[in-house]
Amino acid sequence: MSNPVLIEVTRGPLVESHHTGAIAVVTPAGAAVLTLGDVRRPIFPRSSIKAFQCLPLIESGAADRFEFGDAEIALACASHTGSERHATLACQMLEGMGLAEDALRCGAHMPLGSSAMKALIRSGREPGPRHNNCSGKHAGMLATALHLGEGLDDYCEPSHPVQQRVHQVLSELTGLPLGRDVMGFDGCSVPNWAMPLESIARLFARLVARTGMPATRRNAVDRILKACWAEPELVAGPGRADTVVMRRLPGRVFIKTGAEGVYAGGFPELGLGFALKIDDGTTRASAGAVMALVERVLPAARGLMARKVLKSWRGIEVGEIRTAPAFEKALDRLETLTQASA
Repeated sequence: MSNPVLIEVTRGPLVESHHTGAIAVVTPAGAAVLTLGDVRRPIFPRSSIKAFQCLPLIESGAADRFEFGDAEIALACASHTGSERHATLACQMLEGMGLAEDALRCGAHMPLGSSAMKALIRSGREPGPRHNNCSGKHAGMLATALHLGEGLDDYCEPSHPVQQRVHQVLSELTGLPLGRDVMGFDGCSVPNWAMPLESIARLFARLVARTGMPATRRNAVDRILKACWAEPELVAGPGRADTVVMRRLPGRVFIKTGAEGVYAGGFPELGLGFALKIDDGTTRASAGAVMALVERVLPAARGLMARKVLKSWRGIEVGEIRTAPAFEKALDRLETLTQASA
């Protein structure tokens, strides 16, 4: 099944490039409200599932033991830009556990944020694990292992109890076995399991609707969502869709990006979850697609991000990044359905 074009890139009067992909919007029971493209093909959710990877941190009691508040929990769910605040908070989480930065097994890379990257270069320092966009998630995993008396050196391994708990959370909430045949490793070296796009959308529908889970898990979910809405800058960074949307609409939408063109999230008021994947993995297309989706479902979101204009080096407008006709028609249908039920 060929996926439709979701995003077009124009130059003058012509479409110069385009991005194909798939999207699913479903209820907690898995009923499809909108599907476009192949939503049954397994894809890796990548960092979009960090809120679920964070659940054991709360449920185990580790977050309480180390007195993690909204900021620390938001960072544990983050794909951050490596700003000074992000990096410092990651180190503070470790210090509170009596650990040093080298306990992190996520690896080091330059900050994802251009300002943070330039500042680090100007300082003459090398990037460390604290600058890795997943450093908060790894600090949270270390906290869980330390709290439960488990090994710290191998917490990234699939056989480690930390990763086994994550696997159990995902399996329970998706109803999928998630075996080794669909397991890969994320860029930060922890396991990541491929699952159909429609299953990822349902996962987020259940998250924001808090359905099909015991009271203890509902409380943990509430704490995670509250933290991300309270500290959206820590979840991503300035100008990034996750931060922009959740800062403006706390409590109304939760969204989280993943590498290789993935975005997922949900609308608590409507009890709907969504997931999308851009086939070629480009962020310009996934961010454009998720903003178009959010703006159609929530009128209050319109105008959150400016029209994406392409300019020449002299500042002359030469094209734009826009939603493709097939995607526009699907969004029209979704808007009619969601506004009727609002």
